[in-house]
Amino acid sequence: MAKPAKLKEIILFGGDIVFLYLSLFTTLFIRYGSITEEVRLSHIRPFTILFIFWILIFYIIGFYEIKELKNTADFGKKFSLTILINFIIAIAVFYFIPGFGITPKTNLFIFLFIFGSAFYAWRTFYNNILIVKTPAKKILLIGGNKVAQDIVAHIKQNNQLGYEIKYWIKEGIKDKSFKNLSQIIKEHRINLIVVPAHIKKNSRAARLIYKNLLSEIEVINLSDMYENVFHKVPLAELEEVWFLENLAKSHKIHDAIKRPIELILSIILAITFLPFVVFIALFIKTTSSGSAFFSQVRVGKNGKHFILWKFRTMKTDAEKRGPRWSKPGDNRITYFGKFLRKSHLDELPQLWNILRGDISLVGPRPERPEFVQDLEKEIPYYELRHLVRPGLTGWAQINYKYGSSLDDAYEKLQYDIYYLKHRSLWLDFGIFFKTANRFFIQA
Repeated sequence: MAKPAKLKEIILFGGDIVFLYLSLFTTLFIRYGSITEEVRLSHIRPFTILFIFWILIFYIIGFYEIKELKNTADFGKKFSLTILINFIIAIAVFYFIPGFGITPKTNLFIFLFIFGSAFYAWRTFYNNILIVKTPAKKILLIGGNKVAQDIVAHIKQNNQLGYEIKYWIKEGIKDKSFKNLSQIIKEHRINLIVVPAHIKKNSRAARLIYKNLLSEIEVINLSDMYENVFHKVPLAELEEVWFLENLAKSHKIHDAIKRPIELILSIILAITFLPFVVFIALFIKTTSSGSAFFSQVRVGKNGKHFILWKFRTMKTDAEKRGPRWSKPGDNRITYFGKFLRKSHLDELPQLWNILRGDISLVGPRPERPEFVQDLEKEIPYYELRHLVRPGLTGWAQINYKYGSSLDDAYEKLQYDIYYLKHRSLWLDFGIFFKTANRFFIQA
């Protein structure tokens, strides 16, 4: 299915590149009056390296997520934070990395002002004008269950996604208007029909839909549309055959390449964060009684149990009444533990688990066997998340809040199943870098 969001992401990326270099050449012209070959060559290489870092920060902050393209207070907050972070990166690149041959103090400040103004104007314009143009996909939606209702509500609130519900047949094949499908499609210029999977099994409904294929009408399942809009799977809409078709696929190349890459990254991260590990451990020991580290049995790939390590964030007698989920305002959490959890620094010792092969850098978060036993009884398909090694971070973690209930576990499973279906090195790298967003925005 063609996704309107993809084209918009490409336009965003291309526009950012244009404004970065346009701002650079404007800065050089203002500073020197003309741009000689010497001036151009001395600036183009170091600034290009700088721009690579900046684009990465744009990605981490979320400036390429179509759902975030709104001129809200949150956009202003992200913009200010991005400019500050990129300014710090620029100073580090030019003043602490030898070999560039320039330390452009004045140029850097001029460039920062020009690009900051241009970037804000460009992104505001894009949000206001380009995103609200006529949606590329005009949808005829068939079905009125909770999944369909969620899709309709989300699309109405997010025009920037590039979809518009032109006609909604809520009662499905029982709806009186269903027999007038061709007329509805023509009148409303429909180019995408979204149908529940069970309707296509109905011979009468299938014939009516089939007649419109010659009009270059695209037909997709309701569950696929839900995935495109929310980036998670609708468990309530799926049957066992869906899992056979989508999760039984081999990912041997991904799995083979992923392990050596994450080993290298884990070693680099372990060396980088070693001073933080020592400091945090000492601070925990001096501010509360008990060990600095905390171990807990978790469920890994194929249901195998392993010991997961974390920094201790709770009091030593936190589970004297038995295992239970931590909730907001939990008085078992220490004062310093609140900071560690909010910043996710309590997860650092799990780099050891990655090196051991217990978990991956990216995957569904491992859960405790006491909880898994209950969740498998209450939530259909929950055991499927154990098809792969759990992760230090995952798709559910960057898209959903901290889970502390059965409903939260259900929501997170929908993200985990989406990851199992779409997992790739590209998605893994995206999750890894976007995890930094939790430090920049949420911490």
